[in-house]
Amino acid sequence: MSVPTRCSPAAPARHPAGSAPTGSPPRTDRQLLEAHRAGDRLAFDELVRRHGDPLWSVAVRILRDPEDARDVLQEAVLAAYRAEGRFRGDASVSTWLHRIVVNRCLDALRARRGRPPSTGWPERDLPDPHDVAAALITRLTVTDALALLPVEQRVALVLVDVQGWPVEEAAAILGVPSGTVKSRCARGRRRLAPILGHLREETP
Repeated sequence: MSVPTRCSPAAPARHPAGSAPTGSPPRTDRQLLEAHRAGDRLAFDELVRRHGDPLWSVAVRILRDPEDARDVLQEAVLAAYRAEGRFRGDASVSTWLHRIVVNRCLDALRARRGRPPSTGWPERDLPDPHDVAAALITRLTVTDALALLPVEQRVALVLVDVQGWPVEEAAAILGVPSGTVKSRCARGRRRLAPILGHLREETP
């Protein structure tokens, strides 16, 4: 199993003899997890390559520290690798993986209370160079603003507004009712409005 510290585009999956013939459609997340349970050593690596980037993005925006995010992501991937037998199938594999990462992030936040995040910013989270300076300032402004929110509101907004998860899926990740996610997002947006209002004004 490989745990990414910087996720690259997924390489073509290699499968043990008899598991997936050449030219067959890519296996679904559930098929990969089942193959992992059956002893396919490469199946879980493929899951990590497939979902590593969005999992990293969630971790680094919640924690605001690339080193902590890297450590938490490694711990979460290892936990998922060991806990595949507890996947019940009542949610998607992606939701299950995000739930593990978010829970590990919350544990890390509780453990580091009082310690400020590092000032470094991960290279892989930089924007494309259309207008690097302006895009990076916007990214850092939004991230710093999110850090001012209570953790519950921050996590909800990262999932729904930043990552684009539907409210119902975000609720499944967090293990709370959909109405709770909606309420946390609404309160968080109200708190952020006076801080980020200048960004809306600068948008052409």
